[in-house]
Formats: sequence, structure tokens, C-alpha cells
Amino acid sequence: MALAARLWRFLPSGRGAAVGPRLLTGAAGRRGTCGPGRLGGSEVLVSPGAFKRSLTFSALSYLGFEIYQVISRTAVVHATAKVLGVEEVLEQADYLYESGETEKLYQLLTQYKDSEDAELLWRLARVSRDVAQLSRTSEAERKLLVYEALEYAKRALEKNGASFAAHKWYAICISDVGDYEGIKAKIANAYVIKEHFEKAIELNPKDATSIHLMGIWCYTFAEMPWYQRRVARMLFAAPPSSTYEEALSYFQRAEQVDPNFYSKNLLLLGKTYLKLHNRKLAAFWLGKARDYPARTEEDRFRQKPLSCLRVSATRIEDFSEKKTHEMPRKHHLFTKL
Repeated sequence: MALAARLWRFLPSGRGAAVGPRLLTGAAGRRGTCGPGRLGGSEVLVSPGAFKRSLTFSALSYLGFEIYQVISRTAVVHATAKVLGVEEVLEQADYLYESGETEKLYQLLTQYKDSEDAELLWRLARVSRDVAQLSRTSEAERKLLVYEALEYAKRALEKNGASFAAHKWYAICISDVGDYEGIKAKIANAYVIKEHFEKAIELNPKDATSIHLMGIWCYTFAEMPWYQRRVARMLFAAPPSSTYEEALSYFQRAEQVDPNFYSKNLLLLGKTYLKLHNRKLAAFWLGKARDYPARTEEDRFRQKPLSCLRVSATRIEDFSEKKTHEMPRKHHLFTKL
């Protein structure tokens, strides 16, 4: 409106207004003298009313464009969602995820970071975490992404408490945040993590990844070193605990629900059988993990120490459990799922 007021001062008004501006286009810019009532060269006399209407239209057009820019910036998520539709966005997002286009997926979904849709939000949590897991992501960027992922997962859970995926990703993201908040917070979070994994399994018993993650929870506390157990007992009256047998039951169940769905489930089946001193079955599952077709950066990482593995019905040669224990710290526990 301030722009319109400034422009309005220059507009002719009333019957006594001066003659409108003349556009002089004489030959070679020469200033000639014209007789009364005649136009010199290409001199054009513009109507005051027409000029006023033209300038007003230009001002309003400019203002309209400015208003459009403001509206488009603040409502881009809702406008795009209306054009594409949430289902179309989810379909495109799932295609990019299955194709391994992590960064393209992140660019797509961050346009919807203000969305109220739980399905979009838990996918945002997942892809934020996936970007954090990329080897080229710096530690500082990773930390920001980890907390960003937790916020998206929390919002997804608030919007739809009946979403198994929201429970699953909330638990995963809490686990990641524990890397930055110390041993006490990590152990305290373990109870929350277990609760949400169990809820995810209850809501969708056919989701192999939720079952697998519950197996990891059990395996992690089954192999907890004695000194960590001692610290846990000092901090909590009843610290989390589990057994290898319990972990094995979850890994087996996940494999039954969706055979060969994840290289790490195959690996952990082999490692758990080793812990239980069943070398025959350990050899079988470690061999399957070795031969698993690598589709992700994580698959390739896990197969490196297994590439020289030679297994038979009763022997496992050139295998060091320590080599395949975990990826580097930035790939802690729950990788792309």
C-alpha cells in the first residue's frame, strides 16, 4: 500500500489537470519547432486518463506479485500437497527410498516438514537419519540430523499413535540421540525404546524390521560387559537385561515373516548361534550373510570381513566376530531399515 500511495501522487487528477506527457521521437533526436495544432515528427500526446489507468494497473500488478510471493513461501507445503496429493507424494517417496536415492528423497520430503500427516513425518524421520548415516556426512551435520529425525518421529507419533512405523522410528531415533547424552540417559531410554518396539510389533506383527530391532535390543543387553552392568545397577534398581535365547527368537521370527529381508538379520543369526555354541547353524547363517546381494552402503560394509569366510557344516574358518560386530560409531545399531 505504501508503494501505491507513492505512485498515486504522480497521477493526473481532475478536469484542470495539465496535458499528459509527450513522448518526443524526432529524427536523430533533433529538437524541432512545430507549428500550432501540429505534431512534430512522431510526437505522441497521451490521454491523462489512459496514463492514470495504465500506471495504476502496473502498480497493482506489482503489488499482486509481491503478495503472491509471500503467500507461496508460507504455504508451499499445503499448495504442493494439494497439487500432488499426499498419496502421490508418498508413492514418489517410497520409490526413491527403494531406489536408494537418499539425498533426492530428503530434498523431496523436507518440503513437507510442516506437514500434519504422520505418514509424511515418519518418512522424514527415516530419511533424515539415513542422510546422517552417509559416510560423507560430517559429525556436526550428523548430530543436527539425528535430533531433527527425533523431532519428526515425535510429531508423527503425536499425530497418529496407532502408526506402527511412527513407534518404530521414534524408538530408533531415541537410540541415536543416546549417543550424545551419556550412559545414564542411554540406559533410561532403553526402557522407552523397548516399549515402542513392542508396540510397533503389536500394531503390525508382519513388520520384520520391528521384530529384528527388538532382537537387537535383546542382543545388546545380553552381551553388555560386566562393568556396564555394574554401572547400570548403580543407576537403576532394575536395569534392562535379556538373553541370547530371547534375541535369537526375535531374529528367527523376523526371518520367518520376511525371509532374506536384511543382511544384518542374517549376520546376527550367525553371531547369536556362535554365542550359544551352535557352530553348525552359525556357519549356515554367516554363509548366507556373506552371499547376500549388497544393495546398500551398509551391506557392502558388513560383507567386507565376511568375504574371506569359508564355512562348512561344522567349521567356520577365517571369521572373527569382532570384525563384524558393528559398523563405526556413526552407524550405531539401527541402520537403514
